[in-house]
Amino acid sequence: MHQDQPIHHVPVLLEQVLQYLDPQAGESYLDLTAGYGGHAEKILERTHNPGETVLVDRDQFAINVLEQKFSGAGAKIIQSDFLSASRTLLADGRTFDVILADLGVSSPHLNEANRGFAISQTGPLDMRMDQNQSLTAAVIVNSYAEAELAEILHRYGEEPKARQIAHLIVQHRPIKTTTELAHIVARDWPGHSKVHPATRTFQALRIAVNDELGLLEKGLPIWLQLLKPGGRIAVISFHSLEDRLVKQVFLDASGDRYDAELKLLTKHPVTGTEHEIVFNPRARSAKLRAAVKIKTERNA
Repeated sequence: MHQDQPIHHVPVLLEQVLQYLDPQAGESYLDLTAGYGGHAEKILERTHNPGETVLVDRDQFAINVLEQKFSGAGAKIIQSDFLSASRTLLADGRTFDVILADLGVSSPHLNEANRGFAISQTGPLDMRMDQNQSLTAAVIVNSYAEAELAEILHRYGEEPKARQIAHLIVQHRPIKTTTELAHIVARDWPGHSKVHPATRTFQALRIAVNDELGLLEKGLPIWLQLLKPGGRIAVISFHSLEDRLVKQVFLDASGDRYDAELKLLTKHPVTGTEHEIVFNPRARSAKLRAAVKIKTERNA
């Protein structure tokens, strides 16, 4: 995928996002993981308020697309990880009616061999969402101690064979490509499955390279501060570790008590319909949780 080629990216759970965020004309909107603007396009069709819209992404290709689509209309576009952007917006006193975070890796990332996310395509062991950072999957795979590798695979991939796979990786260093790593991991998994045996390993490395859980854990409480009274927030996660974090933060801020900050709009995570999953396989693992900030006399 070259920058001058069209981006084919289907936003996940789009109808559900619009249902729970319920964007209204004139409302302000913060998209913390704007990607290629699929969700943003539809939300802006309802808010008609690009001047009070902030779109964040840390990927240069995504920023290029967002600028082409939205900067002419007046939307503010920030190239940054969502935690740094959130801290800056909070320090600037900004608040928003609608906040969205789609935590998934976008299809162009997964489909572009040179980005190093794809198990089935030969590419460098990269996996960086921000191409300016120095830490890559190759650094972790080829230089981390075996025990440290095993811990990453266990914690971020929930990989039951973390120690065996870490041992295999160390034995076969240096490992240069995605397919080379996938083949090495597969040796420890006899038999066949619908899911590639290296899926958990690749997930763990991607999370470690991009500090995905660390950023989310620190970012979620700030997002609640950035939300206006009556404002809605939706977070889409793609694996149980992320979903658990979102669920816990939302639960901690809600409930039947006088100091509750949120009212949950989703008691259970919302998932894709069978129809959507057929046309957009990424929706299979997507889970959406949404909440509204309670209006009180203090913040009304």
